[in-house]
Amino acid sequence: MTIRIMKPGLQTTVQAGPRTGQRHLGVPASGAADPLSLALANHLVGNRAFAPALETTLTGVALRFERDCFVAITGARARARLNGERVKRHRTLAVAGGDELEIGPAKAGARNYLAFAGGLAVDEVLGSASTYLPAGFGGFQGRALRAGDVLALGPFSDVPATLKTPKDFRPPASTSWALRACYGAEVDLLNKESRFDLFDTNFSVGNRADRMGLQLDGARFGVRSGGRLASAPVFPGTIQCPENGTPFLLSIDAQTIGGYPRVAQVARADRHVIGQLRPGDHVRLLWRDTDSAREELLAKHEYWREWLPGISAII
Repeated sequence: MTIRIMKPGLQTTVQAGPRTGQRHLGVPASGAADPLSLALANHLVGNRAFAPALETTLTGVALRFERDCFVAITGARARARLNGERVKRHRTLAVAGGDELEIGPAKAGARNYLAFAGGLAVDEVLGSASTYLPAGFGGFQGRALRAGDVLALGPFSDVPATLKTPKDFRPPASTSWALRACYGAEVDLLNKESRFDLFDTNFSVGNRADRMGLQLDGARFGVRSGGRLASAPVFPGTIQCPENGTPFLLSIDAQTIGGYPRVAQVARADRHVIGQLRPGDHVRLLWRDTDSAREELLAKHEYWREWLPGISAII
């Protein structure tokens, strides 16, 4: 059972779960930029949360099915058409051999997730089937998909139940976002005014934005590292401040160490949101101490567990 890529869009890749236990080798987690949306799509077709699926970026994708299948679409707000007819997101869709599915450009949010019953049949590399573009491994030949690529689907024995995500469990796609964040290890290298501005600025996402990270425009910070800061561990959600004073928010494919001051860290409860940020979006950081961030994460897990029982491994 296969699918054929007709129009790959700007950047469509195979993504699954993160790579764990490899950071000491310089291998970041990678995986879905928005793991919550990936898990929601997989849930609708009866897969495990991190089964390999397609992640689109901004411009969508078009593909043709060679055999009958079940699919689901989640993530950014975008129109989807099956054989030219509108279909809804956040529900189980039955498709037949010869059908063509198109996901249009994202109207809000950055990434859509297209999951297939049985998942995509791709090999794991270093413990994950996810594509890591900077090193060119994982997923489908370690790269973004191209027109004409043919992907195999995994087997599924049972027809999945026809589901739709309850409205209370559909993450909103927006152009304005609030991210809870804690102070970073080197926040004291910011001058007093900049420490205040960190949580009192309406940032906008700059044009420098991809799976490695996003530039946050709107304030120029005064930082005193002198370009001599020793490299230190960084993670998705780390906000660094280079010498030019413009903060940079690291995303899922970011490096494992960096030499710029770590001025803030997006709380784990909101890290999945980073995958939906796009150039021009507005971002506000909401300060939390570490205890509050932990309590809010546990509360979020409790909320989501009704629909996604394994939520604590997803976000």
